[in-house]
Amino acid sequence: MTSVQEENSNETNDINDHTYIGLARDRALFYFLKRLVDIVFSLVVLIVLSPLFLLIGLVIALYSPGPVFFLQERVGARRVKRAGQLVWKRETFKCYKFRTMTVNADTAIHEAYVRALIENDHDKMAELQGEKTEVRKLVKDSRVTAPGKILRKLSLDELPQFINVLIGEMSVVGPRPAIPYEVDMYKPWHLRRLEAQPGITGLQQVTARSTADFDQQVRLDIDYVERQSFWLDTTIILKTPFVILSARGAE
Repeated sequence: MTSVQEENSNETNDINDHTYIGLARDRALFYFLKRLVDIVFSLVVLIVLSPLFLLIGLVIALYSPGPVFFLQERVGARRVKRAGQLVWKRETFKCYKFRTMTVNADTAIHEAYVRALIENDHDKMAELQGEKTEVRKLVKDSRVTAPGKILRKLSLDELPQFINVLIGEMSVVGPRPAIPYEVDMYKPWHLRRLEAQPGITGLQQVTARSTADFDQQVRLDIDYVERQSFWLDTTIILKTPFVILSARGAE
């Protein structure tokens, strides 16, 4: 029992202390191209879709008084040099989203759902969801506003994260950034999904979206970490709009 407690404590300290994790392969050209694509792509999206941003912001403000944007702490990683080697340094950052919930919504139900998801507790997930479903995300959530449901279904609530991409906290492609209390629940091997810069879309999103069990989702993220390349990123970006329009896993 003590060893389990010590293990959980060490994992939590890793996040709080921004511990270095995992060796980053020194692939200067790939990371240069990836960052270049991130800057150009995010600038184009933010400029071209600025009218849509204004429209969404207006709808949110009119329907539910409060801030248009929701800033949430997430866990990410960045490449840094340590003792002459490039490594991934885990760190937290503020992730931008359009607000889809009522102001000051309680996170307790989401924390409970995430724990059930990680533990693969189907009965508990169904209880919190109010029904049995193959979708592995909390979609029956009373905290979500009517416009918020539409934004989430079409993944439009994620658009402000291109600001995070532009300033270098995220990439267009990578594992989704985790919430700190989610990472506190990880098994040791789950932490490997944090050995890459988090992304707006990723291999897991275009392969299974929210229809796979948590361990399967993590394995897809780890597969991306191990195989990431310019061509894989391009393939994922091209597939993403079709996945969103299909609404698979976004009920």
